[in-house]
Order: sequence, then structure tokens, then C-alpha cells
Amino acid sequence: NSSHPIVVWDEPFFQGKRHEFSTDCYSTPERGFSTVLWGQGHCGFQGQQFVLERGEYPCWEAWSGSNAYHVDRMSSFRPITCAEHGRSQLLLFEQENFQGRRGELSDDCPSLPALGWGGSAVGSFLVCSGAWVCSQYPGYRGFQYLLESDSHAGEYKHVREWGSHAQTGQVQSIRRVQQ
Repeated sequence: NSSHPIVVWDEPFFQGKRHEFSTDCYSTPERGFSTVLWGQGHCGFQGQQFVLERGEYPCWEAWSGSNAYHVDRMSSFRPITCAEHGRSQLLLFEQENFQGRRGELSDDCPSLPALGWGGSAVGSFLVCSGAWVCSQYPGYRGFQYLLESDSHAGEYKHVREWGSHAQTGQVQSIRRVQQ
């Protein structure tokens, strides 16, 4: 989406080689950057995901959110085009394939357990509208999983569909992606 460009540098604190992108970047090394400080950890949109909303991220600590998940280089990134912060709706299910207990969100939830969701795992999601970031721990901490209404037809039937790095269904906080 050309209205939401991303400017990247190959060194921390906005130093070194600079380039502005307005479309997907499948592989930063193919675009002349051996290290870039935004996006996903591996080429081809693979690896740990980080959602960067409008703002400045001068070093990896600013966008990774945790020293436990040190990823100091990004190799691919893309815009999120379906973010509808004001009209987002998400259904979550206790088990795979939309089975078991069901919950519905239309607002950010910093703690699913505090909301009454039993257990720390979610089996599947149906994204009715918008884009959502699911986090491993309360307070939007830990691994992040991006779920979009325009990807997989909004259907995430199993943890394997949440991203290449997803190993567990542990989700304890969920927030809407800002436009």
C-alpha cells in the first residue's frame, strides 16, 4: 500500500544505507540490504513476526519488545492492508477446526485469563474483520502471531496456520492492529 511506506536503514539508530519501500519486500538481501531492522526474521515472510505500527524504531529492542526474543535483523516485510481498528471482530475457539468453547472479541484484550478464558491455549481463530496480533503472554508479551481477515479467508484452523514459528497454541492477550 503506497500510502503506508516503510523507511529502513541497515544500521541501528537510523544510520547507514537508507531505502523507502511501499510494497512487500520478500528478501532484503535481494534488494541490496544484508541487514535491515524491520519485518520478519527470515526471507519469504518466515520466522518470528513483529507488527510495526506508525512510529520510529531506532534499534531491535524497540520493536522486539523483549530481550528474550533477540532478533536484530529483518529479512522480509510487508504492509498489513486489512487493518480496520474500529470495525475489527475475531472469534476464538478452544479447539482446532472451530470446535469447543467459543469467544468473541471486538476490542483489545490484555489478558484472556482475566476475561474468563479458561486455560492458556486457543485452538483456532476466525477473523471476521480487521487484523489482530495474538501474544503468547498477558500484556502483549512473548511470541506474536498476526491474523488477518484477508489471509486464509480469515480462517486459522490450527496453530500451524498462525505462522512458520508457531509451536504452541498458547495465546493470552490479543489486540487489534492500528490503521
